[in-house]
Amino acid sequence: MPDIEEPRKPKTPRKNIGAEYNAEDIQVLGGREAVRRRPGMYIGSTDQRGLHHMLYEIVYNSIDEAMAGSCDHITVILRKDNSATVIDNGRGIPVDIHPTTKLSALETVMTVLHAGAKFGGKSYTVSGGLHGVGASVVNALSEWTTVDVKRNGKVYHQEYERGLPKGPVKVIGDADGTGTATTFLADSQIFTEYTYNFETLCERFREMAYLNKGVEISIIDEIRDRTKTFYFEGGVASFVRHLNRNREVRHTLPIYITKAVNSTSIEVALQYNDSFTENVFSFANCVNTIDGGTHLTGFRSALTRVLNDYAKKNKFIKEEDSNLTGEDVREGLTAIVSVKLAEPQFEGQTKGKLGNIEMKSNVESAVNEGLSLYLEEHPDDAKKIIEKCVTSARAREAARKARDLIIRKSGLESGTLPGILADCSERDPEQCELYLVEGPSAGGSAKEGRNRRFQAILPLRGKILNVEKAAFDKMLANAEIRTIITAIGAGIDDDFAPERIRYHKVILMSDADVDGAHIRTLLLTFFYRHMRNLIDAGYLYIAQPPLYRIKSSEGVKWVYTEQEKDDVLKASTARKNEIQRYKGLGEMSAEQLWETTMDPANRTLLSVSIEDAVKADETFHMLMGDEVPPRKSFIQTHAKYATLDI
Repeated sequence: MPDIEEPRKPKTPRKNIGAEYNAEDIQVLGGREAVRRRPGMYIGSTDQRGLHHMLYEIVYNSIDEAMAGSCDHITVILRKDNSATVIDNGRGIPVDIHPTTKLSALETVMTVLHAGAKFGGKSYTVSGGLHGVGASVVNALSEWTTVDVKRNGKVYHQEYERGLPKGPVKVIGDADGTGTATTFLADSQIFTEYTYNFETLCERFREMAYLNKGVEISIIDEIRDRTKTFYFEGGVASFVRHLNRNREVRHTLPIYITKAVNSTSIEVALQYNDSFTENVFSFANCVNTIDGGTHLTGFRSALTRVLNDYAKKNKFIKEEDSNLTGEDVREGLTAIVSVKLAEPQFEGQTKGKLGNIEMKSNVESAVNEGLSLYLEEHPDDAKKIIEKCVTSARAREAARKARDLIIRKSGLESGTLPGILADCSERDPEQCELYLVEGPSAGGSAKEGRNRRFQAILPLRGKILNVEKAAFDKMLANAEIRTIITAIGAGIDDDFAPERIRYHKVILMSDADVDGAHIRTLLLTFFYRHMRNLIDAGYLYIAQPPLYRIKSSEGVKWVYTEQEKDDVLKASTARKNEIQRYKGLGEMSAEQLWETTMDPANRTLLSVSIEDAVKADETFHMLMGDEVPPRKSFIQTHAKYATLDI
C-alpha cells in the first residue's frame, strides 16, 4: 500500500522562550568531564578501534622520546585483566613542581588537557603527540591508571581513578637508569569493547619500528602467552622491502633518500614491482597521514619531474612525445615518505593529513637531488624503471582508447541502468540500498523478498574478474564489472564522483561457503582498488546470511555462527531439534531471505572499513596476487574462521 501523506495540522503560535534561556543554562565542562562526555571527539570511537587508539597515544609518547634520541626500547604488555602497560627507557616524565599548575609535572601531564613538553620545542624537536591530550585523555577514559617514573635515581609512583589522582606522587624505591611505565584499564562505563587485537597491534608497532630504525618495540600478550619484537636497522628501506616481499621487483634494492633541512628530517624509500597498483604511504612524525598532505605532494611532483627529465635526456622518450604522467610513474611503485618536523600542522586530532606548506618544497628538493643522483649512478636500475613507466604510459593510452570504445558501446556514462538491475523506487541515495547478490537463483529470491521502496537488487553471474592481476582495459571489458560501475553511478578511480553515488548502502551478499567467500573477496578487491572512496565514506557492507535453521517444539531459530549453534542447542530443552545447514542463498525462500538477511529490523551487516591501509594492501595482494605460498599459508591459518575481517 503506498504511503499517504497526512494532512498538515494548523500551526500553533510559538512560545517566546528567549527569557528562559539564560547564562546559567550554558554548561561548562572541565577537561576530564568533557572527555568522558564526548570520548569520540578525542579517540574516534568507543569500540575496539578507540581502545587501540588509547594504547597508541601512550606508545606515541615513548616514540617521541625515541625521536628525541632518548629511548631505544619500548615494551607493550597486554595483561590478563585487559589492562595494558607501556614501558620505555626514555628520560622519564619530570616529577618536579610545575610553575603554573603548582602540581607535579607528572600529575599535570596526566590530568590537564593540552599540557605537555611538545609545544615549545625545547624538550622535543619533533613529536607525534601534537595536541598534548594523549596521556590525559587516556587517564580520563580509564577505570584506573598507574604511572611509575624512573628518574634521579628514584622510582616515582602515582595512581589515578577515572582521571583523578588518588594521592600525591610518592617515591617507592631506588632506580637504575630512567624511563616511564604507564598501566591503564579502559573504563567499562565508556567502552563497548576492551579486548585488544594482538595482530592489529603488531602491525602498528612493526610500522613504528620501521619508521624509527634502531628502536626495539616488543609486545607481550600475557593472555595467550605470545611475544613479538620488532627492530629494523634499515628503517623505511626495510619497510619497502617488507611490502614488496611477495611481489616481483624491477630492481633488487629500494632507492633510499634522506636529507635534513634545519630541524626537519626527510626519509624516502621507493622500489618498483611488476604490479599495476600504486602503494605509497606517507608519515609525519611517525603518524600515518592516510589522507596524504604536502609531503606526499612534494614527493609525487619530484618523482614525475625527475623520471621525465632522465627519460628525455637518455632518449627513452622522444622530444616530440608526450611526457610521462603521474599515473604512469606511480604504476607498480611501492614507497614510504616519512618526515619529522618541529611544528606539524595536522588536520584534527586524527592527524590524517599534513598541511605544512614548506614540506612540499623540502621533500621535492630532497627527492629531486637524491633520485637524480641514484639514476645517474645506477643506469641499469634506471633503465628498468623507465621502461616500466614507458610501458605503463603505452598501456594507459591503449586503455584510454579501449575505455572510450567500451563506454560508447556499453553506455557506461549514458545514465542508462543495466537491464538486470531491479532498482528501488526511492530516489534519495541516503535511503537507498543496493544488494550485489551471487547467482540468478538467489537474485530471484532477493528480488521477490525485498522492500521495493528502498532496496535494489543486482544479481551477479558467477565470479567477477580478479582486478589485482588485470590491466585497466581488461577490467573495463568485463561485463559484470561494467554493470556494477553503471549501477552505482559514480565512476571509478580518479573519475569517481561521490555526489553521483546512487546508494549509500552497497551490500555484498554471497553464499556462506568457499565459493561465496571467493566471490566476496573478488568484489572487495575491486572496491578497494577502484572505488576506495565508497569504502572511506562508509557505504560498503557485507550481509551475514544464517548458517543454520534450528526447528523444535520451542519454535524456529536462525543462527549465524557455529558457536551460536552450539549455544542454542545447549540451551534447548526440546527433545528433538531439526537442524538445516544453509550453504547457498538460493536454498532459502524469498520470505526466509527477507527475514534473516535483508530486513533492517533483524539483519546483521558488517561495515567494511580500512583501519590500516598498509595491511589492507598486503592482504589483498596476498589473497589475489600471483604468489601461491603466502596465500596458502594465510588460508590454512584462518580456515577456522567463517569470515575474513579485512
